[in-house]
Amino acid sequence: MQEQFETTVRVNGRGASREAAFADALSGVQRAVMATGKRVLLRIEPQQVSVVKAEEFQTKERFLFFFLPRTRSNYAVSLDVAVSVTAIDTEQVVFTARQT
Repeated sequence: MQEQFETTVRVNGRGASREAAFADALSGVQRAVMATGKRVLLRIEPQQVSVVKAEEFQTKERFLFFFLPRTRSNYAVSLDVAVSVTAIDTEQVVFTARQT
């Protein structure tokens, strides 16, 4: 009924800072693991994180097209996260039928 397995998921994140991009990507790990099957997740433990792609996008802004130029940066990361998952397989649970 309870099983433990390891898998690797790829997640992407974007943000105004490097930390925000990583946080956005890591918040998607649970959704990516849940998409792999019909299991009830008990625990997800990241084992290893590797960066596949990290990009910085810079745009130059100006007030009224001429004044006060400034450069804005946005970040995007793509991560491969190896996770150890403990889950309950609901297909193995036997339910008894009762009428009310």
